[in-house]
Amino acid sequence: MTRVIVAAAAALLLVPCAHAQSSVQPATGKTLAATMNVYAFPTKGQSPETQSTDEAACYDYAVKTVGTDPFTLQKQSQAQAQQTEAQKQQAQQAGKGAGVKGAVGGAAAGALIGEIASDDAGEGAAIGAAAGVVHGRRKAKRAQGEATAQAEAQGQQAQQATAAQMDNFKKAFSVCLEAKSYMVKY
Repeated sequence: MTRVIVAAAAALLLVPCAHAQSSVQPATGKTLAATMNVYAFPTKGQSPETQSTDEAACYDYAVKTVGTDPFTLQKQSQAQAQQTEAQKQQAQQAGKGAGVKGAVGGAAAGALIGEIASDDAGEGAAIGAAAGVVHGRRKAKRAQGEATAQAEAQGQQAQQATAAQMDNFKKAFSVCLEAKSYMVKY
């Protein structure tokens, strides 16, 4: 008799409940809201199909209201990050050869001063060239640092603007879902 009861209990555990299947979304598929890190819970037992339809309608509402598409924003953000990196690399390359340019300028000035001061243009040119190299490199490093900082600041500003647009979209999307009886968190 106990074997029959155990077998019946095991059979009940293996048979899925129809109600449980209808209210649970597949674990492998993300909802539209979840792809944007917005989480919506149906408070009135809406089916997954209804939730999907409601999310699509709220997505359209938010795009029209805010004028921003989050998937376009994501691509825009990635492009901005790449552009910032390219500008930083360009700033690093801009100072190449500054020491040579400084040496040439310093040698010319040193030769002139050496000729006037001691009738030895060669010694003045050598001293001027050394000083020109140091000065040219310092100037180039300073310019590189300023250009890099400017590129980073512009990149951060663009990323903040994109984040603000995304936040506005999520607010509009959430308000719409809440009006359709979903609990929403983002």
